[in-house]
Amino acid sequence: MVFGAFERMVAMRYLRARRQEGFVSVIAGFSLVGIALGVATLIIVMSVMNGFRQELLGRILGVNGHLAVYGVEGPFPDYQDVVTRLRAIPGVRTVSPQVQGQVLVTAAGAASGALVRGVEPADLLARGEIAGNIVAGSLDTFGGEDDAVIAIGSRLAQRLSIAVGDPLTVVSPQGTTTVMGTLPRMKAYRVIALFQVGMYEYDNTFVYMPMSAAQTFFRLPERVNGIEVFVDDPENVGQVRGRIASTLGPGFRSLDWEQSNSSFFNAIQVERNVMFLILSLIILVAAFNIIAGLIMLVKDKGRDIAILRTMGATRGMILRIFFMSGASIGVVGTIAGFALGLLFAENIESIRPSGSPGPDRDGAVFRRDLLPLALAG
Repeated sequence: MVFGAFERMVAMRYLRARRQEGFVSVIAGFSLVGIALGVATLIIVMSVMNGFRQELLGRILGVNGHLAVYGVEGPFPDYQDVVTRLRAIPGVRTVSPQVQGQVLVTAAGAASGALVRGVEPADLLARGEIAGNIVAGSLDTFGGEDDAVIAIGSRLAQRLSIAVGDPLTVVSPQGTTTVMGTLPRMKAYRVIALFQVGMYEYDNTFVYMPMSAAQTFFRLPERVNGIEVFVDDPENVGQVRGRIASTLGPGFRSLDWEQSNSSFFNAIQVERNVMFLILSLIILVAAFNIIAGLIMLVKDKGRDIAILRTMGATRGMILRIFFMSGASIGVVGTIAGFALGLLFAENIESIRPSGSPGPDRDGAVFRRDLLPLALAG
């Protein structure tokens, strides 16, 4: 649709109503503000939801990896050969073998369930979500001559009232069979570091120890019961998973992050879709205000339309005049809302309260991982 100079002039003249016709101009102004606020709200909320998903995804995948490979028949001894074959697969960034098991940890009369992960020192140091969030102690002696050392989450340390340098007794559910019956197998380890990922489930459960110490404790000499794989593109992990299945064969099974966290991320996706639908309806309501304003404008300009028709204006010209009046409100409102939404999203970190502490001394914790969801709600 091509607009002539005459049509643009008349359309802009109608938007700048005179004092006695100011009610139409007020309606147009409110419609423009409604469109701008609707578009800005849509951009802000969807940006916050996307940021929440990416932040949560980064924390989960920084700790657990993008994909895990397990043996169908349990722990596999020739894991070095499997690691070599995995590293040669296109799309695989890093491969980390591990020994994992559920245990009971005790200290100073307190006890708690925990998940022990035995990893190579180099793999733990390369994991930024752990090595980059050490709040007490260090990982310098992790995997040294003394392998009876561990790194635990800060929340777990608070619950057990232990600090760096204190001993922590790890009890295995697999006991030792003797003539006196089955005795629990336990060993004391020295805590050398406390990490704080920012997610309660990890800070309250995870315990890291050197690979050799975990193999000895769980009685898996020269064996592992899992291999974590990090890929170049986590969103396309399914393609890499197919290559892994064809490379390793039927003796192995794999589980990617989409499968292990499907219910959680599906809930986030549903929430994003619902928020998009609700905010789109808000914009639609503002658009109906524009239509209502145009109807009132046409009724108000009945005599002007008759004069324009008498002067030779066609029906198409009259249609384009009012179409341009409404489109101008929508376009200007959309651009204003787009700019407002981008400005807010760019400065949201300075708008929200800053300087909020992490876990405090009495056990309260500021859930930074849930802040974007709170803003979106």
